[in-house]
Amino acid sequence: MVPIYNGEADLPDLVSCLLAQSYPGDRVEYLLVDNGSRDRTSTLLQMAVRAGTEQGLTLRSFTEAEIQSSYAARNVGIRAAQGEILAFTDADCRPISNWLEQLVQPFTDAAVGLVAGEVKALPGNTLLERFADRQETLSQKHTLAHSFLPYGQTANLAVRRHILEQSGLFRPYLTTGGDADLCWRIQQQGNWQLHFAEEAIVQHRHRTTLPELRRQWQRYGTSNRYLHELHGVDLMRTLSLSAYAHRWMRWLLKELPGAGLKMFSRKADLSVMLETPINLLCIQARASGQRQAGLPAAAREIAWLDQRPSEPETDRPNG
Repeated sequence: MVPIYNGEADLPDLVSCLLAQSYPGDRVEYLLVDNGSRDRTSTLLQMAVRAGTEQGLTLRSFTEAEIQSSYAARNVGIRAAQGEILAFTDADCRPISNWLEQLVQPFTDAAVGLVAGEVKALPGNTLLERFADRQETLSQKHTLAHSFLPYGQTANLAVRRHILEQSGLFRPYLTTGGDADLCWRIQQQGNWQLHFAEEAIVQHRHRTTLPELRRQWQRYGTSNRYLHELHGVDLMRTLSLSAYAHRWMRWLLKELPGAGLKMFSRKADLSVMLETPINLLCIQARASGQRQAGLPAAAREIAWLDQRPSEPETDRPNG
């Protein structure tokens, strides 16, 4: 299932990827939830439903206009789902053709309650895209190695629906960190395994401008603050002023001359030369988000499966 907000630029490619999935079409339904969009998303969703019908596939569209949160939108899809396996991705992701097939396969093991697929970058040529690609910024390998508990990002995550009867759904008023929160609640409340399906791949676009990159890392800091308040997770350590200055001096006096020689001999590009300044910008933005954030009281609320009538389950997964 996919939450969508102002997704007119992404929907055509996303829907094409969903329609091209190798998973048997009669065993899956795709749930697309409009989260109060103000562009042509609603019209494009109607077109997507018709396109699915023409191909013999089930695409269903829903609306969550009361709460501006991707997690509230996902909850709408969860309650409407008819299958036992729930698969999540985002509107700006591009699942490869065997994504769903690979993502649900680990559930043949009854001990597996969650499956995280891999998130890789769409092709990009800008300086910031090359930097993020080299850092593997989007990879699930980072979140699966979290020091508190592993978790998968909702850009590529699947869960058994009946588990949510015990753990609850997403916190609808949370705006970031909801993927970690859900995965951690599931693992803490039951003996469920989280499996990494590395071949279940969705592609995602890296940020291309400094303001976009800064907002991304501020959100990471905000998420960390929220998870600290919800779960007692340690806050990310920030650089002191002296450590920050030392990193800059090291770059200017040591790294920059070496990177310049590599560029001159064509063994590196500008993204390598500017790696430390970009890293420091990201660290500063994350610290800013962590410092300024405060968890709203409403964001502590957990939604539950039986808050609205739900349809009977079948053995079909939901994408």
